[in-house]
Amino acid sequence: MDWSEFEDWGKKIAEWAAEYHQSLRDRPVRPDVAPGTTFAALPACPPETGEAMTDIMTDFHQIVMPGITHWQHPRFFAYFPANAAPPSMLAEFLVTVIAPQCMLWQTSPSATEMEERICDWMRQSIGLPDGFTGAIQDSASSATLAAVLVMRERALNWQGKERGLFGAAPLRIYSSAEVHTSIDRAVWFSGIGQDNLVRIPTTGPTRGMDPAALEAAIVSDKAAGLVPAGIIGCTGGTSNGACDDLNALADIAERHDLYLHIDAAWAGSAMICPEFRTLWAGAERADSIVFNPHKWLGAQFDCSIQFLRNPDSLIKTLAIRPEFLLTHNRDGVTNFSEWSIPLGRRFRALKLWFLLRSYGLEGLRTRLRNHVRWSHALCERLRAESDFEITSEPILSLFTFRYTGATDADAANQRLVDAINEDGRIYLTQTLFEGQKVIRFQAGQFDCTEEDINMAFEVITQIARDMP
Repeated sequence: MDWSEFEDWGKKIAEWAAEYHQSLRDRPVRPDVAPGTTFAALPACPPETGEAMTDIMTDFHQIVMPGITHWQHPRFFAYFPANAAPPSMLAEFLVTVIAPQCMLWQTSPSATEMEERICDWMRQSIGLPDGFTGAIQDSASSATLAAVLVMRERALNWQGKERGLFGAAPLRIYSSAEVHTSIDRAVWFSGIGQDNLVRIPTTGPTRGMDPAALEAAIVSDKAAGLVPAGIIGCTGGTSNGACDDLNALADIAERHDLYLHIDAAWAGSAMICPEFRTLWAGAERADSIVFNPHKWLGAQFDCSIQFLRNPDSLIKTLAIRPEFLLTHNRDGVTNFSEWSIPLGRRFRALKLWFLLRSYGLEGLRTRLRNHVRWSHALCERLRAESDFEITSEPILSLFTFRYTGATDADAANQRLVDAINEDGRIYLTQTLFEGQKVIRFQAGQFDCTEEDINMAFEVITQIARDMP
């Protein structure tokens, strides 16, 4: 492909992209394909000679698109969103064109310095105090793994990288069962091990960790010769929005000299609205916090910000400085490869810059407030139906409910979720709440409207009552 052909196809793909987004409501959210369909449609061997772009794009439409779940669909109410606002897409296009590798200041000075500035913009936007600094990671999973590695190194007096865990007393990490499974994986990959992730019972309407049970577990572990290393709290847990009492966790962390990390991957975006910050009161006392602008703010995946009260511990844990990576004759520069697990880094700050400048904080706040308001309204409509019950109250735009109009309610609710998703007009997921199968709803797709939420009510109630 020469550059004139690139320009021509760039225009065609941009035109198709606009049409795709404008017609999403006419498509089923989830594809109706059997496992193996796409694989079988792809040739078994790679081509020996180049093929025309026309043929490649024809196959894209015929082979790829029928098997795509439309995450940008306005009626995507499953999981959490992975939004992609138009300015963010254009920024990613530019990043793809210039294709920088942004591991060091010297490998892309503008990328490094924009990341520093944009992270501070976001710090201000979500109400964290001066002194917090940030880095843009690929996902909350990586940020949490980095935090757990810091916990490990602190607990081992910074000897873990050299000596490993051999011969050391077992390290202990504390969280509730409401945290995301990325915490489990971080404990695996750090070498601490699943058996040393201590699950603390939850209490209260927001299903946060029981502070008394947490402190008792720490004291008991110390008495048994185990080594407490850190606490992982959450604001807006994935299953039903659980929120820990962060001030209580911070008090305990300070008493026992433990590192406190907060996973606010989804709910952190909502903190641009001051009225929602009561959900994470005390967050400013954490050692690190992660939230994903790619979930609710409209930044194209992947884009996760890890805020640090003091980055020195993270750098001490992750930095490696062979001669070929040194930046000579430039004092005081930041090399973000020392703040993240991958050495290579993408230019992720550009899409946040485009996004914030295009909508402004107030434009983004309006979207989030609408999602919360509309989700609460749907909750109340379902509560008023005699054959539905609300199982967990809304936290921001997330709540769970249960269909009660069948004898085997667990099986009926799974059938209902499956039937809704096969219908295609909306997309939901199931979860477990207090041992029962329930249905999870969250509003957060960037272009979602009140009419889309109203359709969700119609689809849910209609399909439930049409089930055998």
